[in-house]
Amino acid sequence: MSTIDLRSDTVTKPTDEMRKAMAEAKVGDDVYGEDPTVIELEQLAAEITGHEAALFVCSGTMGNLVSLLTHCNRGEGVILGFKSHIYNNEGGGLSALGGLVPLCVNDDQGIPDHNEILSYCRDENVHYAPAKLLCLENTHNACGGIAISPDRFSSVVDLARSKGLLVHLDGARIFNAAIAWGVEPKTYTKIVDSVQFCLSKGLGAPIGSLICGKKGYINRAKHWRKRVGGGLRQAGVIAAAGLVALNNYADLKYDHEKAKVLKDILKNGGVKVVDVLKPTNMVYFDLNDDVDVIQLANSCKRRGLLFNPTFPRVRLVTHRDVTFEDVEMAAKIILEELS
Repeated sequence: MSTIDLRSDTVTKPTDEMRKAMAEAKVGDDVYGEDPTVIELEQLAAEITGHEAALFVCSGTMGNLVSLLTHCNRGEGVILGFKSHIYNNEGGGLSALGGLVPLCVNDDQGIPDHNEILSYCRDENVHYAPAKLLCLENTHNACGGIAISPDRFSSVVDLARSKGLLVHLDGARIFNAAIAWGVEPKTYTKIVDSVQFCLSKGLGAPIGSLICGKKGYINRAKHWRKRVGGGLRQAGVIAAAGLVALNNYADLKYDHEKAKVLKDILKNGGVKVVDVLKPTNMVYFDLNDDVDVIQLANSCKRRGLLFNPTFPRVRLVTHRDVTFEDVEMAAKIILEELS
């Protein structure tokens, strides 16, 4: 029996094109700045995001951590959403390793409104950790995979600028956001001070993320990457897959189309699907109190469908390694098991 894995877009396997590129990659010692494939990847990432330079790191969590540590000193405040990935799903690294103070705001709509941000833009006072950095997330994972509009995104960045804040974008899935709104990624990325994006989610590479920013910033980030153990040697063998991924990011549109098929079938079957303004490759649905999500997940697993058993809201994520037929079957299995 084949498996339909909708737990995350991180489960994708490298394509044959990626495997070939990895096998044939030219390599060198990246800590010495001598890996030609890593250099090519970093240059492409900088070009796509509209920044001067980029830095290859092991993961999105490392990318966000290094970005924050490069921007801020111990005891400084970072404004970020209560539902943000950095706050909830990255091990508290900003505090544990950086001594940074999370200044949490409501991000139920995927991005904080102006008043939420202004609440922490306070006059200098010895009692307060001074706000130094605003972190945004696009697409926003916990808010349904919503893609924030360019206008709304830029208005929040402009506000931060007016208050002297630096801005970091957790753009783990920024290419999904760009495709959803029909714009280039740099529409979002070039207006922030730094951006981290993942190669190992919908883009489908087996490992890695990029941090992009100004040259001086990236040079400082290299030091922090080394401090947290992220210095890489012959990393071209994995950077090669990232190059293939970046050159084919437009294919993410098919993941969005698969998610729409999945959502429509579930919704038509009476499932309480979460509607968002600009959905991407995630489908969230709510369960009734009488549903045992563990039992539901296990029964679906026995039929070849995998998803993470969270309650009361379940997330399904489409990606390159599931087909349109797969998502139709997944919806059928869920509807039958719920009934």
